[in-house]
Formats: sequence, structure tokens, C-alpha cells
Amino acid sequence: MSKVNVVIYSDGAASGNPGPGGYGTVLMSGAHRKELSGGYACTTNNRMELMAVIAGLEALKYEGCDVTVYSDSSYVVDAVEKKWLFDWEMKRFRNKKNADLWQRFLKNYRKHNVKFIWVKGHAGNPLNERCDQLAVAAAAASGLPEDTAYRMQTQNSNLLN
Repeated sequence: MSKVNVVIYSDGAASGNPGPGGYGTVLMSGAHRKELSGGYACTTNNRMELMAVIAGLEALKYEGCDVTVYSDSSYVVDAVEKKWLFDWEMKRFRNKKNADLWQRFLKNYRKHNVKFIWVKGHAGNPLNERCDQLAVAAAAASGLPEDTAYRMQTQNSNLLN
């Protein structure tokens, strides 16, 4: 089987930070296109930016894909491309937020050849705008589940202060 090339556009949103949040992801490979979205009742924008990428990577059917991720999140893009994430991992994410999602990301990231490209948000890029629409709609949905990992992270942080 030949290498599969995949393009992922991703975006996250939160109405309030923290507040109801959502993510939107568009995956494309050849003639195939898939849109994914989801949300949580109380979360942060950074968690949703990262969740958008995770959802895209988890949706891939084959390991070893060449993946290009386009994101307007400096938090996500810089953490990977500037190698901060790997330092955080070596330190077991001590004092780092979103360790649960970063670990989930790494599990999927390591299955593929992934590179990130930062795009300016709200600048007219049609696929970035579509992801934003998906994320905002997901955040506004009723009956959103709780982001239990975020709640636990917040409670633990409050105990230490």
C-alpha cells in the first residue's frame, strides 16, 4: 500500500475561557473529505484547539500516514514544532496544563509523520473558517458532556494554591 497523504484543518472555540467549548476538524485525502466536531460544557479554548487535532489524528484509518495539520493555534503548533512538548513529556508534564490531552495527542502523533503549519485565524482561509464554524456550533449545542479531565485539573490546581 502506498503512503497516504492527509491534510487536517483544525480549530477550537470556547464561549468564555473557561466556558462551553467545541472543536472542528476537516480531514482530506485525495477525493475524500470528512468533517468532525464535538464539545464540552466547561472547558478552555486551548483544550479545544488540541482536541481538534486529536480528533483528526484518531480518525485516520491507517498508521504511517503523511499528515499536514493546519491550525491557527500557536499553543498547539509551537508546542510541537518548537519541540516544547517533548521537554514537557520528559518532565512528565509537571506543572503543565492539559497533560491528559497532550499524552493522548502523542499516542496518535507517533503513529504518523506529522507536520504542522500555522495559519492566521479569521483571515478568510475557507477551511480554517469552516473549522471555526464547526467548533462554534459544537460549543453552542445543548446537552454537552462534562470535560471531566479539565474539572479535575482545575480542582487539583485550586488545592495547590
